Amino acid sequence: MRNIRHNRQRRLPHFLLSSLLCSILCSLSAHAKPSDKVIEAKVNALLNKMTLAEKIGQMNQVNYALTEDQALAAIKSGQAGAILNPTGVGEDTDLKKINALQRLALEHSPSKIPLLFARDVIHGFKTIFPIPLGLAATFNPLLVEQGARIAAQEARAAGVHITFAPMLDIARDARWGRIAESFGEDPYLVSQMGIAMIHGFQTNDLSAVDSLGATAKHFFGYGATEGGRDYNSTNIPPGQLRNVYLPPFKAAVENGVVSVMTSFNENDGIPATANRYALQEILRKQWGFRGFVVSDWNATGELIVHGYVQNRKQAAERAINAGIDMEMFTGSFLENLPTLISEGKVSLQTVNDRVRNILRIKYKMGLFDHPFFDEQTAREAFLKPDSLTSARQTAEQSVVMLKNDRQTLPLKSINTLAIIGPLADKPHEQIGTWSWDGDETAVITPLAAFRQEKTLTVLYQPGLEYSRDKSTDAFAKTIEAVKQADAAVVFLGEEAILSGEAHSLANLNLVGAQSELLAAVKKTGKPVVLVVMAGRPLTIERDLPNADAVLYSFHPGTMGGPALRDLILGKANPSGKLPVTFVRQVGQIPLYYNHNNTGRPAPAEEQLDTLDTIPVGATQTSLGNTSYYLDAGRDPLFPFGYGLSYSNFAYGELQLSSNQIHLQDTLTAKVKVTNSSNIDGTEVVQLYLRDPVSSRVRPVKELKAFKRVPLKAGETQTVSFTLTSKDLAFYNGDDHFTAEPGEFQIWVGGDSQHGPQANFRLVP
Repeated sequence: MRNIRHNRQRRLPHFLLSSLLCSILCSLSAHAKPSDKVIEAKVNALLNKMTLAEKIGQMNQVNYALTEDQALAAIKSGQAGAILNPTGVGEDTDLKKINALQRLALEHSPSKIPLLFARDVIHGFKTIFPIPLGLAATFNPLLVEQGARIAAQEARAAGVHITFAPMLDIARDARWGRIAESFGEDPYLVSQMGIAMIHGFQTNDLSAVDSLGATAKHFFGYGATEGGRDYNSTNIPPGQLRNVYLPPFKAAVENGVVSVMTSFNENDGIPATANRYALQEILRKQWGFRGFVVSDWNATGELIVHGYVQNRKQAAERAINAGIDMEMFTGSFLENLPTLISEGKVSLQTVNDRVRNILRIKYKMGLFDHPFFDEQTAREAFLKPDSLTSARQTAEQSVVMLKNDRQTLPLKSINTLAIIGPLADKPHEQIGTWSWDGDETAVITPLAAFRQEKTLTVLYQPGLEYSRDKSTDAFAKTIEAVKQADAAVVFLGEEAILSGEAHSLANLNLVGAQSELLAAVKKTGKPVVLVVMAGRPLTIERDLPNADAVLYSFHPGTMGGPALRDLILGKANPSGKLPVTFVRQVGQIPLYYNHNNTGRPAPAEEQLDTLDTIPVGATQTSLGNTSYYLDAGRDPLFPFGYGLSYSNFAYGELQLSSNQIHLQDTLTAKVKVTNSSNIDGTEVVQLYLRDPVSSRVRPVKELKAFKRVPLKAGETQTVSFTLTSKDLAFYNGDDHFTAEPGEFQIWVGGDSQHGPQANFRLVP
């Protein structure tokens, strides 16, 4: 399959084009991009001059926010190669502090090696974009790349060199709080979004002054933790590892990612931070990774708690020999490597190799040539009008319309609108998890956005103070406001702190008295629009009857308010699609579209027994039984790839260029897509594939391509995709990536459950 980057809308927005051109010209005028040979020569020359203590120092990432005095001492003595979390990045005092720390390293450390400054820039720096799950819902890699470019420009202007993003964990369990940081459940979608973010952060020239080094995390399997409990164990078999969990990381390496971070979990008894096979055999030898591997926060120290090592000395030994180049926070390398080397448990060659990986990136990023940044002009890069425009466009495309009975939306011919709910005017909650440096004063909430509409009278009653609020004391005046309005828009969901790292949940219903508030508003008889702002898919089946229309907005960031207002009033048309499956009940988890088939798959929902249809005293039997839940059925609430529009899209017959191809051939799939409505809109056309018979049971469907297709009212376009045998291949039981001859099924449609189908054969 041709990289999806070439299948996107080709015309870049003017401001993005200008920004990219400026970046390229500035880069060219400032320096020439050094060759790999020149960089390797410089790295080796520097290594030959360094003492062992300095080399170990380069492998030490110091957390400045918690250990300021220790950090200063470490920098001066050459015992710090990178600084994590210089506090309040972007604030005036800390802008000066970062340059001062760099100056301390260059003037006082033994070999005058510049520091790497690292920060979690996950979905924006000052201008905050939707959380990654929302970015994935756009199915628009161009916008994701654009947002990462803006984040890079803002972060580099404030002295940050490395970010710990993108997170490439496959997330199939909404109980896991860090699903908010993921791009969802599908390896292909996650890969494409990860590639886009890496290109946006790094550009094609790491030495450019506005290039931000990206980190692919968490390597590997972190999204598969048992029960959705953060930091927990995983048990991923080799075939699933190769075919599901590793492809996004392989794509990141192929696209030049600077760094890879190991995960907290252990898989099959081996913690990721000490997994030599994963780090050496797969990452380095098979994939040829040339960047550096960094442990997650104190992950080396946690090898002790896992029960994998006895003490910090053994933890350092296992981690460095497995392939860790840089240790985040723990400090066990500093403490123990000299002794381990003298005892012959760690070789000097291993240390040199690890340090070489770090120095290589510092040279590639041009830090030896331009280690400082202009702190006087840094703020000029923050929250530019063009950046806010991009954030607004991304937020708009990230919203998924799940329901629209009787064309409730868009709201037309209304004079008075009731804005209800605890999340209608909460800037902090709107920007979502992992927004360290986001400027809450720049956030435009939905309430503020609607109040900008001069022809609209807005009546605001939150009803609840915050999402977990259980008090119904304010319900009466809230209902009075709704009765005076032509319609009500109710903003519910979860606070930012309820998702993200270490915030797993066993219950995914709307918390507090939110469901009760929605039901009370519905009883007024007025049209009700529910907007859910959350960091994860919530179980909202019980709430759907109490809303005429539903928009799902994964925490949308700085410009989420104007984006939602425009969608609700019809100034914009919803086009987002679900990057994860929405379950009816938590008990269905894990439920994902690209599952393997069972020997007894369930028939259509209407053919299933339920708790109500089973006779009392029925005889136990297994004959005719299939795989589903008696109380929740077979299907999810909403499938992967699902999303409604104000437009209606009709798919014609799926046509293939041939019903048979050879391994070296390509296959073209074409389908006519028609906007059969009178409203211009954009459809995300998705291509799915199945290998129904193979040497290893394969998923019932797999996403292989997608395109955002804008269609004017009444317009028809022929949408085409090109497949190669690589798109049919998988890792078999021998870990060989191969396409097996036989029959394949192909679908093209608007989600993972619908669309015309065709078959073809792959022959030797």
